[in-house]
Amino acid sequence: MKQILKTEILVVGGGGSGLATAVRAAQLGADVLLVEKNSELGGTSARAVGSVSASLTGFQRRKGIHDSLEEHFEDLGTLAGENVHRDNLALRRVYVENTGETLHWLKSLGVAFFGPMPEPPNRHPRMHNVLPNAGAYIHRLHRAAVKLGVRIVTGIRVEHLVREGDRVVGADCVGSDGGTLTVRASRGVVLAAGDFSSSVELKTEHMGVDVARVEGINPNSTGDGLRLGMEVGGTLLNADLALWGPEMRFVAPPRKMLVQMLPPVRALTACMQLALRFMPDRLLRPFIMAFATSYLAPSQDLYREGAVLVNADGDRFTDELATPWLDLPLQPDGVGYIILDSRVAGMFRKWPRFVSTAPGVAYAFIDDYRRNRKDIFHEARTVDELAAKIGVPADRLARSVPTGTAPFIALGPVKSWIVMTDGGLATDESLRVLDADGEPVPGLYAAGSNGQGGLILNGHGNHLGWAFVSGRLAAQTAVSLQQHVSTPQR
Repeated sequence: MKQILKTEILVVGGGGSGLATAVRAAQLGADVLLVEKNSELGGTSARAVGSVSASLTGFQRRKGIHDSLEEHFEDLGTLAGENVHRDNLALRRVYVENTGETLHWLKSLGVAFFGPMPEPPNRHPRMHNVLPNAGAYIHRLHRAAVKLGVRIVTGIRVEHLVREGDRVVGADCVGSDGGTLTVRASRGVVLAAGDFSSSVELKTEHMGVDVARVEGINPNSTGDGLRLGMEVGGTLLNADLALWGPEMRFVAPPRKMLVQMLPPVRALTACMQLALRFMPDRLLRPFIMAFATSYLAPSQDLYREGAVLVNADGDRFTDELATPWLDLPLQPDGVGYIILDSRVAGMFRKWPRFVSTAPGVAYAFIDDYRRNRKDIFHEARTVDELAAKIGVPADRLARSVPTGTAPFIALGPVKSWIVMTDGGLATDESLRVLDADGEPVPGLYAAGSNGQGGLILNGHGNHLGWAFVSGRLAAQTAVSLQQHVSTPQR
């Protein structure tokens, strides 16, 4: 027998935007049910670097930074680059006007930050970095949701939205055990189920076959919320765009690093804030390098200075300065190695040439990889010896590597990834989903990637910032629109 649950607001997705929606709606007095298809909460937000770009914050004021909403608005346009003409200026304004308030809302829930850090071309430091890691967002939001009485059900996938007339009034769901569930939501449904970077179907349709071969960094980002929205008349904007992808990144460390495992307890984050503020660079840098060598992409400058990219057979297979990230998925196991001789490696030991960077935080050089990523740093006196270390045929690697000077270094494996797609459902400034005629779909709202609505979010800290800003606003809209279809019962 099909189970039926009743609530006021149904939130689809348990990542940063979904949890922000649920917490804010509950704070405003609504009865909230959140469903998440996976067994754990977090989504892509839990995998993020963890920075939020915000202006007019207390952190800025304490550092004597004189920012303005207009400068922030203009700088986002600069970051949008060649796609600025496709930006949703109304949503950009909504974002800018709410970043500071949203950051301090997160802080009120116990999330700790340090910064802000600079990130050109932003005119002022705006990048606020979470402590001790991005898991703090999920931990604090989840804790707040439970305290506020939000019902959270994991292992539940929404199959279709339910409508009465034109209005969305709930959803039909399927559990991991195959059981079915119908949720009735008297105030409406908020879609917050993430992007489509791991949907081969949507990537093929909107980005082409070559990009569709590139894996999403979060395998659970299959565009479920976007599909649900489109089934009831929503439209998808900027679906051909992706920030940070396709691009090549080093494979993750074999074990979680210490910084990933630190719990977000107040005493620890307070100590980290003090350390980041007062600790000498020589003591602080090893901690920062654990991050900067683990999550970020190798610089294209490596190839410009003479490094080559080979596949798992030791063959050089692409023009490294063209689109190697599209060619790599076609290679054996989809992995490659960046090969450098001592001359090239020597050029990446200090500024201005770096192997990878966490903008505004640190630059990682070749010696940082030697110390911090022994799992992907391979060094040998000869090419034959290097081939043995990375498990490729020596004769084929020798043909691929230009004559160089010892020692030789291989960085890898590297893989091609799409970190996040930018396609989102069209929404108005209140995060109501719009149909093809620009009219709101009654009872349907969207947040995070699902509600990106044509907004261009280039630059660090903006996707995560939008997740929390849009989640709060979607909740406020859903609660404020007094359009009940039934009285919820627990």
